Amino acid sequence: MWPLAKVEPMPDRPYDPRVTDQELAKRLKTSGAVLIEGPKACGKTETARRQAGSEVLLDIDEGARATAAIDPGLILEGDVPRLIDEWQVEPRVWNHVRRAVDERGEPGQFILAGSAVPADDATRHSGAGRISRLRMRPMSLFESDTSDGSISLRDLLGGAQVRSTDRGIELAELTEALVRGGWPALQHLPVEDAIGSVSDYLDEISRTDISQVDGVRRDPARVRRLLESLARNVATQVALTTLAADSADGGEEPLKRHTVGEYLSALERLFVIEDQPAWQPHLRSRSRLRAEPKRHFVDPSLAAAALGANPAALLRDLNLLGFLFESLVVRDLRIYSQPQRGEVRQFRDNKGLEVDAVVVSPDGWGAFEVKIGGEKPIDEAARSLLKFASEIDTERSGEPGVLGVIVAGGYGYVREDGVRVIPITSLGP
Repeated sequence: MWPLAKVEPMPDRPYDPRVTDQELAKRLKTSGAVLIEGPKACGKTETARRQAGSEVLLDIDEGARATAAIDPGLILEGDVPRLIDEWQVEPRVWNHVRRAVDERGEPGQFILAGSAVPADDATRHSGAGRISRLRMRPMSLFESDTSDGSISLRDLLGGAQVRSTDRGIELAELTEALVRGGWPALQHLPVEDAIGSVSDYLDEISRTDISQVDGVRRDPARVRRLLESLARNVATQVALTTLAADSADGGEEPLKRHTVGEYLSALERLFVIEDQPAWQPHLRSRSRLRAEPKRHFVDPSLAAAALGANPAALLRDLNLLGFLFESLVVRDLRIYSQPQRGEVRQFRDNKGLEVDAVVVSPDGWGAFEVKIGGEKPIDEAARSLLKFASEIDTERSGEPGVLGVIVAGGYGYVREDGVRVIPITSLGP
């Protein structure tokens, strides 16, 4: 198991260690500044504070914001690493940080934290060689103590065997964790209150955030309908035309295809949605690969909230729960693979062969099917994985470190055919 960093909590401010803690510490040793990007309320500020020497919070400090508008360089002074939170409120800060890093010539000078990509992102200097980008997402099940992390993804990719005990976490409990989401502030709230908070989060995105991100006014009702359509099609390769048709209500004209693309781009810049790109390896067969991405929210709780689904409703609709569970697994695989510079992709060819998640890292790759559980679904998933592996030209792509079926709970073990069965409640970095 890859342990989380030991971090001393500040008085009256409990802190759950994050996988990102070690990534941030490592990057501060080699880069002049580190940019932590991710959705609002995922824990960026608290994570940064554990390693910052001083801070300025541009979203709530009006004086600092006014100073930054006049001379951004004035807010850079302070003990290092200097945390500049919600830096995109005054985008000119970026170039001043870049210049200060050059002048000081030392690593670990600044931590920038932001929950949106500014509208003028393309016009700013890239920061290459000076500012390291670090993606942060809501908490994984390992970080929120729903998984014990006894099965390491890093070890799996290296060919490790699988063995874990049944933790006794029932599907109903896991479903509650799914609708609560990985939002740190919601971990200890009653599940009904957590669901309400996530729904409020979506309302704020629809009413305010999506227009502020690039200054383009958008109809909140249409934004909300688009979010509902994305939620109905979560973990699928839904087309823009389908999303556009769903945007109409009654006698309204549907959004144009390119307009839907603009809405999605704004949601990506807010780190609300995160597509899962296709993996396109070399094949032994003549099959054609599909390049369409799968659609996901950054956290499956957002999809559940967009549909107004509570745990009881999801347990009555196991088909929808299965898609949301797949999205939860993709979220966790992204978090666990990131320290090894891994990416989570998916595979589909023109003959219908699919793989839910392919983790690709510099050290190797592994393929995973996602099933809630059950002997027959696991058998089918294992056969699909073995067929997929037989199609890959391993002389070019290398042998897979693992073929695994990720399930909701139970025991972790290796099947006779070599496919691993991995409970999400045992998986960790």
